[in-house]
Amino acid sequence: MSGDSPPTAAAETRKLAAIMFTDIAGFSRQMGADEARMLRLLDVHNQVIQQAVSEHHGTVIKTVGDAFLVDFPSVVHAVQCAQHIQAQFRTHNTEKEKDEQIHVRIGIHSGDIVQRDGDVFGDGVNVASRLQALAAPDTICLSQVVYREVEKKLFLGTIVSLGRPKLKNIAQRERVYALLPEKPKGLRQTLRVQQFKLSRRVGTAHRMWGVAVLGLIIGAIVVLRSPSFLPLSTQDSALRTSAALPLPDKPSIVVLPFVNLSDDPEQEYFSDGITEDITSDLSKISSLFVISRNSAFTYKGKAVKVQEGSKELGVQYVLEGSVRKSDNRVLITAQLVDATRGYHLWSERYDRELKDIFALQEEIGRKIVVSLAMKLTDEDRERLTRDYTGNLDAYDSWLRGREYSNRFTKEANAQARQMYEKAIALDPQYALAYASLGFTYYLEWVWQWTEDPQSLEQASTLAQKALALDGSLPMAHVLLGYVSLWKNRQHDLAIAEGERALTLDPNCAVCYQWLGTMQNYIGRPEEAIKLVEKALRLDPRNQVNSLMLLGWSYFLTGRYEEAIAILKRAITLNPNFLVAHLSLASVYGELGREEEARAEAAEVLRLSPKFSLVLLCQS
Repeated sequence: MSGDSPPTAAAETRKLAAIMFTDIAGFSRQMGADEARMLRLLDVHNQVIQQAVSEHHGTVIKTVGDAFLVDFPSVVHAVQCAQHIQAQFRTHNTEKEKDEQIHVRIGIHSGDIVQRDGDVFGDGVNVASRLQALAAPDTICLSQVVYREVEKKLFLGTIVSLGRPKLKNIAQRERVYALLPEKPKGLRQTLRVQQFKLSRRVGTAHRMWGVAVLGLIIGAIVVLRSPSFLPLSTQDSALRTSAALPLPDKPSIVVLPFVNLSDDPEQEYFSDGITEDITSDLSKISSLFVISRNSAFTYKGKAVKVQEGSKELGVQYVLEGSVRKSDNRVLITAQLVDATRGYHLWSERYDRELKDIFALQEEIGRKIVVSLAMKLTDEDRERLTRDYTGNLDAYDSWLRGREYSNRFTKEANAQARQMYEKAIALDPQYALAYASLGFTYYLEWVWQWTEDPQSLEQASTLAQKALALDGSLPMAHVLLGYVSLWKNRQHDLAIAEGERALTLDPNCAVCYQWLGTMQNYIGRPEEAIKLVEKALRLDPRNQVNSLMLLGWSYFLTGRYEEAIAILKRAITLNPNFLVAHLSLASVYGELGREEEARAEAAEVLRLSPKFSLVLLCQS
């Protein structure tokens, strides 16, 4: 919107302004197809824009066809106006057929402008116009200076960082943020795509929007693969770290899978459950560093030298043992080894009635604490005293349900649900069973194992029921965090629930992954890097998930070569990890390395021939 020559000092008016630039997506193309219809829609569009601008104290500087250039007294007014405009068109579009809908793109920047003889020039105009071109239909792109000004003053809804894209004729690369539609289709619909192409025909705006949407998909998929109640991939199980990890600055331990010595191999669920329960109890002690169940279970069924495991995991102490369950009795042997110095701290053989299993697990935990001469806080002591249920049959049903959940299939998910429901029927106050049941509904929703629209609502209800019974249950807080994001787009609540879960379980690797995902989600990838690195240290033999998130964080900070290196490491560990190839394709595409981008896209299609990526997220 600038003239052929720059203004002279005598004729110009210069000021700092908040500039909003808008246009109708695909206007020129649609004009060529049906001019009469588009002129009619243009009248509707112009009326909505002009009314919104007036209500939010803006001034229309100039219009050209479907484009509006507007000046506001503050960036707050500009963003509020943009949100109002998009809300108006969302309402309009829900009542209209596709050909009668109006989809608008908006860019907002704050900078110097110069006005002269009805024309306008300057940084504010140039950047705002580039942001408008970068925006997807129905969305708003904000420059970094605008985002910093309004993030604590306005409710912005769902925000994603688009990294630091190269804007045409703009030398400095600053971070750009996108405000997603108020009611996006979410992960389920995002994965139902219209096209996946990385070629010169795909413009920067579409490519960067694809990057933003992909970031949400990656975060969800990676975190879903990681919790202790979900399974490892076979590729992760084969992982061996290349060098000894340094010891943490506090006592560190891994609980290796207890061996099932029962005559019945189907009792494996019970010995695994004992292992996971002990790990979970220790994990809640703030002064102890505890390796994730995921990494520990990569040693299951293998002859392991404790010194070797200690070096690979970077811990000083190793707890190992066996379980024999017969009728109403349980025999457990356990020994704690200082692997760095090669001697046993203690070993014990427990022969108890099955009804004493909870007290026995607590006793083992306390024995470890005493052996390591640890000082516990009042909160630590309280967390070691578990009282999830006093009903052994309910506990057994829950253990069987968890074993099904760890298989991570549609059929096993349904079987797990039956077991959790049985546990609740046996003990209606069993908070952990409610949380576990909630996850079966959440997983079937996110992986599209059902068409039931109430699955997410059911997951939310069960998470809240679990927390009403036991507010200190980390798993329930994690579930509520997931649901808060996808059900109501409440990213502040999603972060708060993740932080609460981490407070209750300081060694929760998946909590660090979740918070890292959310930091990427709200445009703070530098913070995400720190969080994901902590997840990597707690779960060192399940690296592929955290590497995926770490690579994406590097991408969003503009550290492209580091992102490529990290994503390649993830692919080396799991060559069939689809989202790693998808992410690498996006990085190559952003760098203009089209041949490599197409090669990664080909890998995506090899792994999933019908896969495509939604480039436009509409309500």
